[in-house]
Amino acid sequence: MQVIRSHEFTAERAWGALDIANMNGITTRLHWTNEPYKWHINNGEEVFVVLSGQVEMLYKQHGEVCAELLNPGDIFFASVGTEHVAHPKGEARILFIESQGSV
Repeated sequence: MQVIRSHEFTAERAWGALDIANMNGITTRLHWTNEPYKWHINNGEEVFVVLSGQVEMLYKQHGEVCAELLNPGDIFFASVGTEHVAHPKGEARILFIESQGSV
């Protein structure tokens, strides 16, 4: 049993994470960041839930860059092959559910 107060979580570096669970190769991790990530494609599907802060999610669709501003409670689903990058607006806490070892 574990209770995690996500609003209290910080990391020593951008995109630092707290591993919460690994269920048959699917991981759940809490990330803290205040810096953009890098353009990438995951090794499978990814669920990205903004818990606090705002994140501009850029993704490519049909070769064009699209953007969505995500607020607390918003969920971004990256299907297999979706190239994307997250740009937080200040500090953000994000819950990730993805295949173990994904980028």
